[in-house]
Amino acid sequence: MSHSRNSASSIAILAFMFFIFGFVSWVNSILIPYFKIACELTNFQSYLVAFAFYIAYFVMSVPAGILLKRIGFKPGIMYGFFALAVGALIFVPAAMTRTYGIFLTGLFSMGTGLAILQTAANPLVTIIGPIDRAAQRMSIMGVCNKFAGIVSPLIFAAIILKATDKELFAAIPYMGEAERAAALDELIRRVMVPYACLSVLLVAVGIFIRYSALPEIRPEDESEETVQAHAGKKYVIQFPYLVLGAVAIFFHVGTQVIAIDTIIGYAQSMGMDLITAKYFPSFTLTATIIGYVSGIILIPVFISQTNALRICTVIGLVFSCCILLVPGSMMFRGYEMGVSIWFVALLGLPNALIYAGIWPLAIRGLGRFTKIGSSIIIMGLSGNAFLPLIYGKLADTVGTRMAYSVLIPCFFYLVFYAIYGHKITSWKRKG
Repeated sequence: MSHSRNSASSIAILAFMFFIFGFVSWVNSILIPYFKIACELTNFQSYLVAFAFYIAYFVMSVPAGILLKRIGFKPGIMYGFFALAVGALIFVPAAMTRTYGIFLTGLFSMGTGLAILQTAANPLVTIIGPIDRAAQRMSIMGVCNKFAGIVSPLIFAAIILKATDKELFAAIPYMGEAERAAALDELIRRVMVPYACLSVLLVAVGIFIRYSALPEIRPEDESEETVQAHAGKKYVIQFPYLVLGAVAIFFHVGTQVIAIDTIIGYAQSMGMDLITAKYFPSFTLTATIIGYVSGIILIPVFISQTNALRICTVIGLVFSCCILLVPGSMMFRGYEMGVSIWFVALLGLPNALIYAGIWPLAIRGLGRFTKIGSSIIIMGLSGNAFLPLIYGKLADTVGTRMAYSVLIPCFFYLVFYAIYGHKITSWKRKG
């Protein structure tokens, strides 16, 4: 009973952490179009928001794994929250000077904090209970993460945007240089107080987690069976299913962030204003939550986490093709919207269980390699940095709809990993 209570309290603490992760991450879906207006950016430049935020996963994940190995999970989590707080605080001088480069520095710092936090939190979720229920626990974390993703853009919009901004956005291109500069300065400085308050909150959360009941788990303590299975293995890259899983995470998170962070811009390309379009990321995230709840109910009682992964990757591929190929339009809040935008939103449904399915398959049985293996998988989260940039470049050249063609090869690879790639345990062909 005591172990069950400890496990439940640990899951609750981790769920709270994933809510914070989602809150600071998914606000990017409205920061991108907001910065595009306030800093006068192209599509490609605006998606540097996602690039600066998520490239930190690629650069800092291995150092994060080394840090966690030296100081442990809980102190590492505290430092991760401190790095998030520093990044949020950097928004204050960035807004004072309306310097996009400083904003990107703040976003990189926040990404560094999340790299540390995700490197610690994801393996904790995986190993804190039975491995065959890992996807179920990941789904619980996902619900918290994506619920935060629903509310954070709406809270940001409620604090930052005004009812009169629709007229302001329409008037900015026609203003004189001095008047436009003053209007844009006022617009961007609205982020100062919210992000300063967020910085203080993140410091408090870090201290709370450090001294919470969350256990300090040592996944490197291997069973005799695991030791024998790892005999002769000196490097983490000697686990093909781990490396291929990190690549799968790269493509998956890229498709996920494209479905959420580009949907406002896609709605705007159909003539919808930002004030109305701000709701579309919530539609994608609501579909994601429905997917997570389905996972909690169905896995592993009615379907295995591996079969759920296979089904979801195929559905994601089908929806991606529908974005490009399905014609027609419908009215939404007085705007004529292409049916294809709803397939972008529906991508949230299969995307929910892909992340939850990949993690337990990629990190299984790593033993003493767990922390560094986790950091390798977290490097895959840099897909959030690169794939939106590719989308942004394509949007500037071939249009916002055809730019979604970047999703097709991503889902083809995910289908490969779900069906075959996760089974590969050696780089050598068996002859």
